[in-house]
Amino acid sequence: MDSTVLFALGLTLFAGLATGIGSLLAFFASRTNTKFLSVSLGFSAGVMIYVSMIEIFVKAKDSLTGAHGDSAGYWLTIAGFFGGMIFMAILDRILPQLGNPHEVRTVEDMDEGPSNDEYARLRKMGIFTALAIGIHNFPEGIATFMSAIQDPGLGIAIAIAVAIHNIPEGIAVSVPIYYATGSRRKALKYSFLSGIAEPIGAIAAWLILMPFLSDTLFGIIFAGVAGLMVFISLDELLPAAKRYDEAHLSIYGLIAGMAVMALSLVLLA
Repeated sequence: MDSTVLFALGLTLFAGLATGIGSLLAFFASRTNTKFLSVSLGFSAGVMIYVSMIEIFVKAKDSLTGAHGDSAGYWLTIAGFFGGMIFMAILDRILPQLGNPHEVRTVEDMDEGPSNDEYARLRKMGIFTALAIGIHNFPEGIATFMSAIQDPGLGIAIAIAVAIHNIPEGIAVSVPIYYATGSRRKALKYSFLSGIAEPIGAIAAWLILMPFLSDTLFGIIFAGVAGLMVFISLDELLPAAKRYDEAHLSIYGLIAGMAVMALSLVLLA
């Protein structure tokens, strides 16, 4: 295993385990800093949208047009891009049956305490939320890994954006589990397990996709990654940021994320 693969796997592990940071915030913060969450989620969306449309989509198009010509390559890029969106849309249609993995939770929820007849329901909801987030994080792990393999600087940016995205997901898992069991240890365990799906996705990409990697496969994967990340930003990050929003902070975070990503791509070029 070479250093590039180790680096890419390390990035996905970092991004995935950020769900545990969400749990720790839920347990040890006295109240939710809604301004920070709104800006952070908007920032993450800005990074993902900018890097997807300006960098990843272009790399995918260049790879596919180089292999198949301008017309066929461009149509393959478009198919891969919208295919990534459709894949995430299908996941989001399936996952609500297991509980809503993106329901916004806050530290204040820890103080509300359930009634006796809610304990079993909350425990089931927490476990299903962890499972749903784990399934959802699997393709994000592939996206982070493949980006880091192609361009380490790009991989770092995506890993940071995904990590920010995963913090409120950790809260969403830990709050109902803690409600139901009264155990911080169990809540942390399920929160961390939901994040482990990202490095598992990276390992799957390394073992299954890497041996067959060609310009065509790389281009289709990268186009799909671009679509996947744009869908996540528009369907999850921005709506969640707006729920915390005060005075358009989520949009300011979005613009800041795009600006930082633009500058970093110039400096890392």
